Amino acid sequence: MNQLQGKVALITGASKGLGQAIALAFAREGAALALCARGELALHTVATECRLLGAEVLAVPADVANPADRERLVSLTLARFGGVDVLVNNASTLGPTPLPLLTDTDPEAFEDVIRVNLVAPFLLSRSVVGGMLLRGSGIVINVSSDAAVNGYPGWGAYSAAKAGLDGLTRVWAAELAGSGVTVASVDPGDMDTEMHRAALPDDDPAALARPEQVAPAFVLLAAGGAPGSRLEAREFMEKVGR
Repeated sequence: MNQLQGKVALITGASKGLGQAIALAFAREGAALALCARGELALHTVATECRLLGAEVLAVPADVANPADRERLVSLTLARFGGVDVLVNNASTLGPTPLPLLTDTDPEAFEDVIRVNLVAPFLLSRSVVGGMLLRGSGIVINVSSDAAVNGYPGWGAYSAAKAGLDGLTRVWAAELAGSGVTVASVDPGDMDTEMHRAALPDDDPAALARPEQVAPAFVLLAAGGAPGSRLEAREFMEKVGR
């Protein structure tokens, strides 16, 4: 317990699924939280749950693809907490479902997936990394996917965005090496989430991991940094005996 005491974590997409599970896990470990999501009611419900666990929480309804929302999110977070020690870029979108083949993908929908899954994490990271460098510590955790390294039919926009996010992570990790600031992408694996059900409605939920089973990997990373720029959550937890 209290592995994250004294740390400030900014978590996007925190109203459900993995983001919700990470927020609750961080709250149990003593972190102060800045949480954002588009769904205001669900976001405030999660914020209340985190406060009941003893966490100080700032909840900011925001769309990470919207420049004004991003600026407001970062400004309010810095005004409230003074800095960010852990950024979890979790907010994500699949785009239209059922998932279309690339030849059938609407160009505007493709661009929207890139904005949410790749451009927003870059810009949010850029907004907080400077403060991390001044303090000589911090971590950015980008939520990736096995679709970043495998070509699944129908997953074109999402796959391209997550592959780009992995590439961004690798370059930033190399550029910040030795600074005390680390950047890692985490593949959480297949989970029983709303997004997974939208993409693969025929999958058996009982065969999938629950988000709360994956969230401890993010606690470990936030507490101690990352042993590499791309990690698989369950493999990482097995290596450290969790």
